Amino acid sequence: MKNPLGMAVLGLLLESPLHPHAMAATLRDRGMDRAFKVTTGSLYDVVRALVREGWIEARETVKVGARPERTIYGLTAAGQEEFTRWVDRLVREPQAEFPKFLSAVSYLGALGPAGAVEALRERADRLRASVEEIRRSHAAALGEVPRLFVIEAEYAARMTEAELAWVEEVAGEIEAGGLAWPEEGR
Repeated sequence: MKNPLGMAVLGLLLESPLHPHAMAATLRDRGMDRAFKVTTGSLYDVVRALVREGWIEARETVKVGARPERTIYGLTAAGQEEFTRWVDRLVREPQAEFPKFLSAVSYLGALGPAGAVEALRERADRLRASVEEIRRSHAAALGEVPRLFVIEAEYAARMTEAELAWVEEVAGEIEAGGLAWPEEGR
């Protein structure tokens, strides 16, 4: 399985058995929905795939009140081994990633100097807000779980701060005329 959401599910089940709704809520509560795309449909697809692989298994079905029955899943020994291999490989081996922003920056010149500065300044404002939100949710999560369980938020904040610094630097360079711009019509 190559779906990163599968890794998130395995990681959650390493802590304790859960049903998919609780998985989604926990991922959102910890701010991990910034790292993993979490939708109900994709989560159930991943859970089914992990069951097929033998990495998780249904532990029990519970019914609370008038709510539908919910299946609680737990990690198997094979799932724990696969999770450990997966995390180890991703931490050790840098992978080529293809962020959309990098693609857009390749064509920043198309916006013209004023348009580029305006777009970069707006991005900077959004990045600043994002860093604040990451730090706020991280602080809140630290009240609930050990730091190790939400350490990715620290990485996300640092990466966002680095991007923010670069965006502000380039916008300032354009404004000061330090970044050469092609002549009109070229």
